Amino acid sequence: MSTGNGRDRLSNLTAQEAVGGILLLGIGILALDLIRLILLNELPFGRLLSYTWNGIVDSLYIGLAAIGLSMTYSILRFANFSHGDLITTGAFSGWTVAYLIGGIGVADLSSRLLLRADGGAQPGAVGMDVLSAPLTIVLGLIVAALVTILVALLIDRLVYRRLRDAGGIPLLIASVGVALALRYLIAFVYTTDTRIVVASPPQPELAELVAIVGLELPAFLAERTINLHEATLVISALALIVGVHLLLQYTKLGKSMRAMSDNKDLALITGIPTERVIFATWVIGSGLAGVAGYLIVLDRGQITINLGWFLLLLIFAAVILGGIGSIYGALAGSLVIGLTINLSLVWIPSDLNEIAAFTLMIIVLIFRPDGLFSGVETA
Repeated sequence: MSTGNGRDRLSNLTAQEAVGGILLLGIGILALDLIRLILLNELPFGRLLSYTWNGIVDSLYIGLAAIGLSMTYSILRFANFSHGDLITTGAFSGWTVAYLIGGIGVADLSSRLLLRADGGAQPGAVGMDVLSAPLTIVLGLIVAALVTILVALLIDRLVYRRLRDAGGIPLLIASVGVALALRYLIAFVYTTDTRIVVASPPQPELAELVAIVGLELPAFLAERTINLHEATLVISALALIVGVHLLLQYTKLGKSMRAMSDNKDLALITGIPTERVIFATWVIGSGLAGVAGYLIVLDRGQITINLGWFLLLLIFAAVILGGIGSIYGALAGSLVIGLTINLSLVWIPSDLNEIAAFTLMIIVLIFRPDGLFSGVETA
């Protein structure tokens, strides 16, 4: 009897489920191989920790951007393809202000204003690191958020608001046009050159930092160094994520946003000011995108007009993987994507590691079409 039931299940398998099963089996084999590599010391434990840490760092800036994209879909019900270029907008605007201030008396105005488009204003000479110019870096971060918010609100007023009742497809197509317009406007001002704008990150030993508060570390930790630019990204991202959580769960605005994402018509009937909620959605989502762009450049050291565009697919993958419309799903999806693209470096080269992330997304969607947080359509 049980044999017959097993045959029935096999005969009822769809082609998608069969492909998903094969891919899932492949992941299981890779997991066993990873254990084998660690046990045989073919993969040093330190390298595994490095891959894991890099995955967490990547997941944080992907997560910041994914929150905004998920909120836009949750409240406005359209996939915003210009979100990646809002990330780029934040990166260029924030670092322009940082250079304008930090480079006073060091570099020409034109070189600072155009972010080394002429090759001048070297990052080391300007002092573009968190120890040499902490206030300048912080001010640039704030400006990155503010400028991106203003740009997003202007785009909404000129483009999206007029199409809001036309449905998701016209809005999606419009967002592609907005993305191209933003990118080529940035390219017209700053050129298409990729360039280094951040000095080498300070990397003090952990013992030095802990000694400031009068504590001591074990010997195996004392000599380890910490990348202060990476640490700045992690602390800033975690603080913003916690802030968004508190806003959504414990404020009137957050409750209104969750109500509107559940049912816009019901929210209107109950007196929720929907235009204010939409305004807040753009402010929070675009502000986080701008900050994400600025922090990515701080971590990587270089800036390019394709920064946000190249990240957009990973951000969409994180949002879809977690469950479209769910902020917590977007964060969970970002963590999975970040860890996957880094741990896959054990087997594949870095220029192919994004394939692993998209393969994992396909597997999850085959078995859970609504994502990890299936059925969740709230912010």
